[in-house]
Amino acid sequence: MMSFPSREQVESIRRRYPPGTRIEFFRMEDPYHPVPPGTKGTVQTVDDAGNILMKWDNGRSLCLVPGEDSFRKIEPKNKQKKQSHER
Repeated sequence: MMSFPSREQVESIRRRYPPGTRIEFFRMEDPYHPVPPGTKGTVQTVDDAGNILMKWDNGRSLCLVPGEDSFRKIEPKNKQKKQSHER
């Protein structure tokens, strides 16, 4: 039985992945998924179940499920530079 995240968990996901956030996809436990590993995309929104609705650069639209799918948030270049200068 699948459990839904709490309202607080969904809000946390929304704060971490606001619309416009760039994501790099690695792996999904779905043998029929149309998104190849390494594909990048942009967050459209997070739904009430905590799924991240994506618009992939290859033209696909497929959501990510935090905790199930493997992906990473791509930090903006200016933030990456700033972090590297803080060391």
